Amino acid sequence: MSHEQLVNEIQETNLAYLLLAQQMIRTDKAMAMFRLGVSDDVAGILEQLSAGQILKMSASNMLLCRFRFDDRIILGLLSDHGKVKPMGQSHAAVLMAGQPAAGLA
Repeated sequence: MSHEQLVNEIQETNLAYLLLAQQMIRTDKAMAMFRLGVSDDVAGILEQLSAGQILKMSASNMLLCRFRFDDRIILGLLSDHGKVKPMGQSHAAVLMAGQPAAGLA
């Protein structure tokens, strides 16, 4: 994959993420904050972004979304393909819910 292709993929991912996040927040802010792992401040900003602001932000060459798990246990629970998958996903959700929400830096 060329550098230009990689940047295009990042920008498309950014746009899709921002549009999805904004829709989730507008539909059910509390649930969106939990699922996205963002603070009330960040959710409020995302909710108020105009289409132009979303397009401008998505044009970044840096990925705007991030993995919510830095922990090998959570990664293992989410990626496990064994018989306990539903329980593993529930356990991972509980562990991630205990992590602090991403706020403004």
